[in-house]
Amino acid sequence: MTKCKLSLLLVSALYAPLSAQSQSAENCAALAGLKIDTVEIAKAALVPAGTIVPPPYPGAPSIGPLPAHCRVDGVINRRKGVDGQEFGIGFALALPENAAWNGDFMMQGGGGGNGIIAYPAGANYAGDKPALSRGFAVASTDTGHKAKTGAFDFTFMRDQQAYLDFAFLANAEVAGVAKQIIGHYYAKSAAYSYFVGCSTGGREGMILSQRYPTVFNGIVSGDPAMRTGLSNLAIAQWIPSAYNQAAPKDASGKPEIDKFLTDDDRKLFMDALIKQCDAKDGVADGMIFDPLGCDFDPAVLACKSGQTEACIAPEKTAAIKKAFAGPKNAYGTQVYPGFLYDAGITSKGFASGLLALGPSGLFGPYTTATELDVDKAALHASDPLVEPASTNLSTFSLNGGKLIFFHGDSDPWFSPLDTLGYYQSLAATNGGAEKVSEWSRMFLVPGMAHCGGGPALDHFDILTAVVSWVEKGTAPDAVIATGQAFPGRSRPLCAYPKHAQYTGTGDTQDARNFQCQDVDSVKRKDTDRPHN
Repeated sequence: MTKCKLSLLLVSALYAPLSAQSQSAENCAALAGLKIDTVEIAKAALVPAGTIVPPPYPGAPSIGPLPAHCRVDGVINRRKGVDGQEFGIGFALALPENAAWNGDFMMQGGGGGNGIIAYPAGANYAGDKPALSRGFAVASTDTGHKAKTGAFDFTFMRDQQAYLDFAFLANAEVAGVAKQIIGHYYAKSAAYSYFVGCSTGGREGMILSQRYPTVFNGIVSGDPAMRTGLSNLAIAQWIPSAYNQAAPKDASGKPEIDKFLTDDDRKLFMDALIKQCDAKDGVADGMIFDPLGCDFDPAVLACKSGQTEACIAPEKTAAIKKAFAGPKNAYGTQVYPGFLYDAGITSKGFASGLLALGPSGLFGPYTTATELDVDKAALHASDPLVEPASTNLSTFSLNGGKLIFFHGDSDPWFSPLDTLGYYQSLAATNGGAEKVSEWSRMFLVPGMAHCGGGPALDHFDILTAVVSWVEKGTAPDAVIATGQAFPGRSRPLCAYPKHAQYTGTGDTQDARNFQCQDVDSVKRKDTDRPHN
């Protein structure tokens, strides 16, 4: 080989990556001129490798570093609405470089009242590596409006179309546009499509499985805000009303709910709960992995006549039982499920537990919910536009769709028993529980508050679980979880009706020494043991 040819080869090798980067930038920028009906693409630009996305809210981790990707920002159906306000479904789409794309599309769900376009990285419930870093093209959306006063701004609902977009239309619209852009950018369609969301995002996932059953192949629905009106009835009215009946009164006679329980009361309560239910899974570790088998009754702590220590006033234990049992109407009919007695119910934080009263707790010093007409409140609490109530998912399941639910056992905003009730109700409409388990699974997360936090193992990769199920046919019997609350600890989150049970040997911090068992099999195993 001549020196001239060798030099040319070296120069070509040196500049090849630069040429590829330039080509990627050009291909990305060209998307700004892509014409799609009702869609305005405002920006399309290459984002360099190593980009770190700031925390989306105080206390959350930053996201990244991310790989190089093309970010596309746009608006669908821009229009003037109520009071001349500008509305439109804003979206963002992150496209990995051609060589890094895994051929799939993932959409991340929203939270609260939406109204913001979160960075399309797909970081939540994807383990240690965001979906974008794993090669997925990722989309996010504000679902049709801009939040003005924070995450729980629902003033947009005065505009009918904006409310319809938020309730059920926007995510399917964005998914359709994102797929068109993906097809244009990579010159081929995405092989599989996934949706992962929690809270409002969990509700969105349910809506998509029910109203748009062929848009996504796999859906993950976490802590779904599925019946916001009735959950609000429970936590904003029923529970404080129950507590106020036993709370001390101020000088004007107003109940002080933040003083309903003392710190000593809470400690006594939690010590008794943990003693009763913690070790049912084979090991006492500060976590209740068999919440449905927890038979704790607050009444055991009620002070007997003349007793003043190591007990709680009987009117307080009765109030707790009433609160956790959930609201019932005048006829005794349950209008919203109760809540679980779990290790996180006294924890304080972003979503404080139902017994975390006082400063920074769930309720303020006072509430006005001293009397409650459950019948009237429940009558006006339902909203069929936004609530994902349908159980006929035959099209979704026959199309090969897979649906995974998860819910924190200490979620104070939406009862895990409501999600579990919906999951159980799928059996009657879809051929029985065993048939449903072929395409849907439910995971309870001990100690976890709303979508995370609490004394929990709240870090898990459920994205891989749904992808493996859709693309390889591997149903997720368990998902391994870790968390900052318990450094060095791992546990399997088991698909309902099973829970993690210690095998009896090996390191109790290691998930490998636990197996998924249901309550009946644990009882049978205990019965089979020799007794002295």
